[in-house]
Amino acid sequence: MQFTWDDIEQHVAVCTGCPLSRTRRRPVMGRGSRKADIMLIAEAPGGQEDRQGTPFVGDSGKILDDLLRDCGLCREEIYITNILKCHPPGNRDPKEEEKEACFPYLKYETFLLKPKIIVCLGRVAAQRIISPDFKITRQHGSWISRKNCALTATYHPSAVLRDISKYELVKKDFLEIARKRNELGGGGVP
Repeated sequence: MQFTWDDIEQHVAVCTGCPLSRTRRRPVMGRGSRKADIMLIAEAPGGQEDRQGTPFVGDSGKILDDLLRDCGLCREEIYITNILKCHPPGNRDPKEEEKEACFPYLKYETFLLKPKIIVCLGRVAAQRIISPDFKITRQHGSWISRKNCALTATYHPSAVLRDISKYELVKKDFLEIARKRNELGGGGVP
């Protein structure tokens, strides 16, 4: 069966694949251009995202918007999603069974989008998407290629909220993401 964006959204809206479905307010599907060449993947929605049903709407979202602006990008030309579609209580790290339950949705999003670049935001996403032993402090900004897609990771914007000195480091990673996009022939109207 060939899934569409509407199919994925409908499945996520009624998903009961893990216990988080009982505590969420709203599941949070990815947002942005469905023709984007850049896909950002974080670990899970936060509290504000759970209330609004949209990824990166809180303080982390403001940091993300600043980073995008500083490297000449905007939300309308990228796609932002999470591994989990439901908010873990207390903003705890996702459990393995929760990641497993939600991972098919992320696979379908990636399949439909076919991004040229995937950017993992934070350690949890990088360890799930790039390598289980990924060290964000040492490996952020490095690139690998897999299935005609360039993958990298950087700190999650919430890490910048906790330590503002990381902003310039993450900004440098985002500038490299924009450079890589240009190198791969991306850009233009979403």
